Amino acid sequence: MKPTRLRLLLPLLVVASSIGWSLARLVQHWTDQFTVVGWSMPTTMAILAAALLVWTLLARPRLLRKPGHAPLAPLAAARSAAMALAASRVGTLVAGMHLGLAVAVLPVRSAPTAREELLIAGLTFVFSVAFTAVGWWLEVLCRVKGDPGDGSRLGTKPDNAAGSAARSTVN
Repeated sequence: MKPTRLRLLLPLLVVASSIGWSLARLVQHWTDQFTVVGWSMPTTMAILAAALLVWTLLARPRLLRKPGHAPLAPLAAARSAAMALAASRVGTLVAGMHLGLAVAVLPVRSAPTAREELLIAGLTFVFSVAFTAVGWWLEVLCRVKGDPGDGSRLGTKPDNAAGSAARSTVN
C-alpha cells in the first residue's frame, strides 16, 4: 500500500466536483428541479467522521506504543491502515461530489429549496472533509518506521530481527 498524498486527493476532488456539478446541471435541465440531496447524507458523514475520530484517538497510543498501553495487534493495525486509506479517498470523492452540487445550486440560491440544498451540500462537504482529514491522520499513525513514505531520515534501518536473520543466512 502506498501512502495517500495530496497530489492524489486534489485531482480526485476536482474530478468528483465536476461530476457532481454536471449531474446537478443535467437534473436541473431535464426536470426543472434541483437534485434531491437528503439530510441523511450529512448525518451519515458526521457519524462516520465521529466514529473514525474515536477509533483514531483510542488507537493512537497503542499505535505509537506509549507506555501503559498494549500495542495494537498487527492485524488490527493493518485493518486500521486499510480503513484510513479508504476513508481519505472516499471522503474526498464525497466532498467533491457535494462541492459540485453546491456550486451548481449557487446561481439560484434565492429559491427556498435551493437554500436547503445548498445547506445540505455544504454540511456534507464539511463532514466529508473532516472524514478525509481523520482518515489521513490515522493513515499517518499506522505507518511503520523505516517505510519510504513515513518521513523518517534516509539511511536508518528498521528494527527487524527476522529480516536481519534472513540476510545473515544468505551471506
